[in-house]
Amino acid sequence: MIERDGEGVLTAASAEVLAAARDLADAVGTGVAAVAVGEPGDLPDDLVKRGVSTLTLLRHELLDDAGPAGVGEALAQLVAVEAPVAVLAAAGDASTEAMAWAAARVGVPLATACTEIRPGGGDAAPWEVTRERSGGILLEDAELDAPIRFATLGTGTRTPTETAAAAEVTVRVFVPELDATVPRARLVERRARASGMTLATAPVVVSGGRGVGSAEGYAVLEELAGLVGGAVGCSRVATNNGWRPHADQVGLTGTRVSPDLYIACGISGATQHWVGCMNARSILAVNTDPEAPMVSRATWAVIGDVHEVLPAVVEEIRRRSGP
Repeated sequence: MIERDGEGVLTAASAEVLAAARDLADAVGTGVAAVAVGEPGDLPDDLVKRGVSTLTLLRHELLDDAGPAGVGEALAQLVAVEAPVAVLAAAGDASTEAMAWAAARVGVPLATACTEIRPGGGDAAPWEVTRERSGGILLEDAELDAPIRFATLGTGTRTPTETAAAAEVTVRVFVPELDATVPRARLVERRARASGMTLATAPVVVSGGRGVGSAEGYAVLEELAGLVGGAVGCSRVATNNGWRPHADQVGLTGTRVSPDLYIACGISGATQHWVGCMNARSILAVNTDPEAPMVSRATWAVIGDVHEVLPAVVEEIRRRSGP
């Protein structure tokens, strides 16, 4: 099950799911099929480069701006007809809820937030999964034993790659039977996100916490992020104090990021925040407390005041960049 953003482009999380699906399909000797809601758009041209042979579109008037329950019901009906080996989706809020509805309808368990999925030795053998628990601070090894395996994958677990499996993608339409009298949630308003770099896509995230001290203190973080081609994030205390909007929050109740470099400025590194940034490839912590959890977990640490360290870093970057 794949998702698209507001402009109809395959999401990064769904691209990772397709990469995982291709690996599993190769292991069990089957093909990869994608499922989406609505019109095809440019999906076939994109999917053919990701090893997908078939795209099935779920179409019904009740699926227009439908909530996860309707999508889950439609997906369950498709699964009942197709009987696939497994059904995968990204571990987002909406997709996880839709997968839960579908799995319940089919009568099988759902393994959520998986970081690894390993097929069993035979068609009926249980699959082994490693999945995140307690917000990501624990990893659980478990067996997924079901005739059809349902699982969601967390972001940052795969690197999307391109490989052509067919000359073109076969597009099919599946119209589910949905009862209009059943109450369903529906989308009544869509607000466009700010254009440009986002926390989810930025290669570098410069994030600030209590140590930044004020909304004005984020000016140097904004300047540094601009110089390194990144985005600015924050911890929960910054949003609670009104220094930054909730959209900038990194953490369990905010955005989970996986940049090449995460720069944590004046952030203690409580579990709630660590869950949001632990998938970063490298972490640089700037903190006055050498015993702070973020300092002990970071790849590199600078012990010092954010308002002294960052201006010096900005000045050095500008010096090396030249006029």
